[in-house]
Amino acid sequence: MATTADFRNGLVIEYNNDLYTIVQFQHVKPGKGPAFVRTKLKNIKTGRVLDNTFSSGTKVNVARVERRPYQYLYKDEIGYYFMHCETFEQIHVEEFLIDNPEFLMEGQTVEMVVHADTESVLSVELPQFVVMEVVYSEPGVKGDTATNAYKQAKVENGSIVMVPLFINTGDKIKIDTRAKAYVERDKG
Repeated sequence: MATTADFRNGLVIEYNNDLYTIVQFQHVKPGKGPAFVRTKLKNIKTGRVLDNTFSSGTKVNVARVERRPYQYLYKDEIGYYFMHCETFEQIHVEEFLIDNPEFLMEGQTVEMVVHADTESVLSVELPQFVVMEVVYSEPGVKGDTATNAYKQAKVENGSIVMVPLFINTGDKIKIDTRAKAYVERDKG
């Protein structure tokens, strides 16, 4: 059991019989009346963000959430399969729990958010950046445009990413998995 004084960004609480993570909070002490805490809460299952106000000192239940390293193995018609990096235990996860599954690569390490009390998977988070090889892109002609122009490129797992004209087939590029966007050409 915790109070509003224990709030911090990323804390997972039980609210309205569901799990929410605190995205943002602000203690407010008006000149007249009691203090309160204004929060933005993100539902872990649906991703919906809601604004809520708690009276100062309100007690809330804090959920025990653990982040565990897993390695992506493969996908079939049932879902995605992962292996725990330390215990080698394999589990099955449905697609809606994975953030941007189109950027998953076999053997890639991900972070799985697990509710410690029920051992249920809440979400699967990919690394923020992944490096992939471009397997197909139309050739870009120098001087085609006066401004920044982008073209479609197909990367090694079949996803389509918008890239600058100078990216060619065979180049390795860094992709931001949260924004689903090209970041830079890989220097490695």
